[in-house]
Amino acid sequence: MKNAYIKKVFKQVKETCPNETQFLNAVREVLESLEPVYDANPELEKYAYLERICEPQRVVEFQVAWKDDEGNIQVNRGYRVQQNNAVGPFKGGLRFNKTVNLSILKSLAFEQTFKNALTGCPMGGGKGGSNFDPHGKSPAEIERFCHAFMKQLYPYIGSKTDVPAGDLGVGGTEIGYLLDEYLKHRKDIGTLTGKPLDKGGLKGRTEATGFGLCYFTEEMLNDHKKSFKGKKVIISGSGNVSTYACKKATELGATVIGMSDTHGYIIDKKGIDYKKIIKAKENRASIENYLKYSDSTVYAENPTDLFKTKCDICLPCATQNEINLDTAKILVKNGCYCVAEGANLPTTLDAIAYFQENKVLFGPAKAANAGGVGCSYFEMCQNAEGSKWTFNKTDKKLKEMMVNIYHNIKDAAIRYGHPENFVMGANIHGFETVIAKMK
Repeated sequence: MKNAYIKKVFKQVKETCPNETQFLNAVREVLESLEPVYDANPELEKYAYLERICEPQRVVEFQVAWKDDEGNIQVNRGYRVQQNNAVGPFKGGLRFNKTVNLSILKSLAFEQTFKNALTGCPMGGGKGGSNFDPHGKSPAEIERFCHAFMKQLYPYIGSKTDVPAGDLGVGGTEIGYLLDEYLKHRKDIGTLTGKPLDKGGLKGRTEATGFGLCYFTEEMLNDHKKSFKGKKVIISGSGNVSTYACKKATELGATVIGMSDTHGYIIDKKGIDYKKIIKAKENRASIENYLKYSDSTVYAENPTDLFKTKCDICLPCATQNEINLDTAKILVKNGCYCVAEGANLPTTLDAIAYFQENKVLFGPAKAANAGGVGCSYFEMCQNAEGSKWTFNKTDKKLKEMMVNIYHNIKDAAIRYGHPENFVMGANIHGFETVIAKMK
């Protein structure tokens, strides 16, 4: 950091949150991107936008006590980080995973503020969840936990104030359980998005993040005289985002040759079938089950070794920090020329810098995976209208939004003298959108 004001703000954040590594990394990445903005517009300092954006407007922490199938009481911790609502109601997913802590959720809520602003939809930024691990839990245990979680959360959310959705470990089923409990306390069906279709959900929402990632990536490739057609793609993860990224990349002409989960990864040079991935992963099973449906597939343990596979395009869709500097070097050495993030913060800062130094097209998460939250807003609109959108209507609007996001961040990067730096472009355009409302 060179700008004196930005250095001062980051120092203040470090002093306030000295042990929140993930949050500090997220803040640092954004603040460094904004240096050209403050160099060109020093008068912005007097409004304290950065201090206000870096400090969450509210953080709610609560106990979640629930009974397991043996009748024993278990206790987890729940969170909701309400980062910024200048553009609209707080909006962001709920994550159920054993790794969840306040630092991770603050980093994601901070990112979400800018991501939501990029969509052009009136949504602020938030994030929440619990260190509850759904893996190994029965459906009845997951349902009881969801009800207990919502009993603590419901006073702080609403369709006009804070609208949670799903995230890691929270799919349509879990959202349905959460909604059932919420409606016992408040009759406001628009408070949660990502709902099952029979409870006001949106057709196309399940596919939105994976499809949107591919629409963004295809536009970025087309703008550089390239495309998915005929290219080899690896996709980390095998959840909704990864699965539907696999489907759309295949439809756009690519061959998806590798996918992974927490247990290991598969390689199939003939191409991975997203329908078989869905079957293989039923009941949170290992991706190794894919071998039952394909004779040409090879399985190996250590999922990060997936990134050693030669490919043209890499779509990290699993979890944060899965691509570090060493991994980035391997990808570049093996000929990968495009990386677009489907997960939240899957690439470390030094790895991003290495990609940019080596002219790899890099689509940052806050832009590339914004399709999910964009379609969450479409679901809010559908609920407010009392209508039922068709899949084609959702998909058309999703593609238009992702194409617009690419060109908006590209133009922002050019305006401040950093063409092709889409990380900087995303941060700048998101920031400009947020502060225009904060005024």
